[in-house]
Amino acid sequence: MHKFKELETVILRRDIKEHDLRKGDMGAVVNVYDNGQAAEVEFVTATGKTVALATLTAKDVRDVAQNDLLSVRGFASA
Repeated sequence: MHKFKELETVILRRDIKEHDLRKGDMGAVVNVYDNGQAAEVEFVTATGKTVALATLTAKDVRDVAQNDLLSVRGFASA
């Protein structure tokens, strides 16, 4: 199971509708809780504006894979 580390990059495994986040969105861990089992993850636009800060568990994210391809999508709330 994933153990969070501060400042690592993670990928969402599922949509989070309350934050308008989608599976595949990339975020950065800004705080770690419960001995690495949960974390506050920040999601930003390409220009660095924070659009969501979500408390997530290991089941919500995965590590960045070597063959991941980045893409861009609009974010209505930005």
